[in-house]
Amino acid sequence: MKLLTQQLMQRSKKLSIQLSKALLLLTVTLSFSSFADLLQDVQEKGYLTVGTTGDYKPFTFFDGETYSGYDVDVANHLATELGVEVRFVQTTWKGLVGDLKEGKYDIAMGGITRRMSRQLAAEQSQGYMTFGKVFLVANGKEAQYDTLEEVNLPSVRVGVNIGGTNEKFADEFLPNATIIKFENNLDVPKAVSEGNVDVMVTETPEALYYETTDKTLQAVRDESPFTKSQFGYLIPVGEQRFLNTVNFVMDEMKLKGIDRALMKKNSLMN
Repeated sequence: MKLLTQQLMQRSKKLSIQLSKALLLLTVTLSFSSFADLLQDVQEKGYLTVGTTGDYKPFTFFDGETYSGYDVDVANHLATELGVEVRFVQTTWKGLVGDLKEGKYDIAMGGITRRMSRQLAAEQSQGYMTFGKVFLVANGKEAQYDTLEEVNLPSVRVGVNIGGTNEKFADEFLPNATIIKFENNLDVPKAVSEGNVDVMVTETPEALYYETTDKTLQAVRDESPFTKSQFGYLIPVGEQRFLNTVNFVMDEMKLKGIDRALMKKNSLMN
């Protein structure tokens, strides 16, 4: 009788353990199924929302009606690969991450520098196109403004866009210069061309683009930039499957030469 009781108790204990494991598995399964899956959401709704500033040629430009630029072309390619349409949402450099967190768009694109502060606030795609901080000046004034020391003076007017890495660079390395801040990045090269600003803080691709398309402007230090970085795309925190898919599409673009073709189309390379 005692042996039978012990056997029953052991079976009861074993059954209890198995039941606990089953309940734990069910709980985990339900938890994972309740997680948001942005990639699935995009495919189900049939369109991808892309946040972009529209003021950073040749990566993103909005003329009041349509968007154009390298990253706009990449966004269209990404949407095609996902089998959905693309819808662009205009944002600002200052509100870039905040708008992403608020769900105003699925992904942020458009000449966005990869940096630690953005990694802590969002998921960043793999990098593309290595570049650095340079100056854009009026044609013929390259020698006058080709060092930080020459620009870091109260008499030098430095133009930057609010909320981006250009502003951070100026605040850190040009504290003595007269910093003039612009809400719209497109207004800065125009101010240099018109003589209202002496130097624009920018990146290699943008400086070379304006030097090529506007004979009144000239890139400074394009072959030896002050910094070295890469561009990337921003995705909401935790959306690993969507991030993996974006990185996969970027890898495929490199493999098939699609990225180079789009760079040539947007005057980013010869």
